[in-house]
Amino acid sequence: MKKEPIGKLMSYIHRTHQKILAKEFAPYGIGSGGQHSFLKTVLFAPGINQDQLTQKLKFDKATTARSVKQLEQQGYIERIPDPQDRRSLLLYPTSKAKAFAPVLSSILDDANKRLAMYLSEEEEEQLLNLLHKVGMSLSGSED
Repeated sequence: MKKEPIGKLMSYIHRTHQKILAKEFAPYGIGSGGQHSFLKTVLFAPGINQDQLTQKLKFDKATTARSVKQLEQQGYIERIPDPQDRRSLLLYPTSKAKAFAPVLSSILDDANKRLAMYLSEEEEEQLLNLLHKVGMSLSGSED
């Protein structure tokens, strides 16, 4: 029996999941490309700078810059010059972002429930463990 490639299946799940999230976030002006991940991180780590955000989320600098700019244009985050390093900008959630936080959490929680809908608690735990193992096999090969 021929095995289905793991990467192909993971890619399909990721793309489908991202399409669903994009539809859910569109009415709020939050685009695709993981903008919700950037917003969530800024909400939970106010004052983070773009380099730290890039490292934390493991996106490239261009994607981070584009997402931050779009979130700023939509009124979700603001960039404040770092008093310690004027070349750096610190990212803060706006009152709009803070008010949106419960909606953001709800959408992401529902999306996770949808992903695990047909799994038992044990299967979900096993899947998470296996995905972490797969992730470990790739860590360090991103450079």
